[in-house]
Amino acid sequence: MGAKLKRFDKEFREKAIKLALSSSQPMYQTAKDLGIKEATLYSWVKNKRNADIETHGEEGKNFHDELARLRKENARLKEEREILKKAAAFFAKESQ
Repeated sequence: MGAKLKRFDKEFREKAIKLALSSSQPMYQTAKDLGIKEATLYSWVKNKRNADIETHGEEGKNFHDELARLRKENARLKEEREILKKAAAFFAKESQ
């Protein structure tokens, strides 16, 4: 038997896309949290990006490229901050 396709309303899709693009967590985690397939969320985001490029031209493409770059940088900075916290705690313990 074929699998039944879930239908999501436009409002849910828009909120999912906004969450995926604004969240600092990976997109697969956002999809998991929303209870949808990762491929579905990626598809929605890709379609949104393509629509923005068609609507806003090069400016829309630049926006999404910049957003992706900033998300990567944000994740790297969070990781660095955690390492520094652990190092500070370690050296504080050692100095006592």
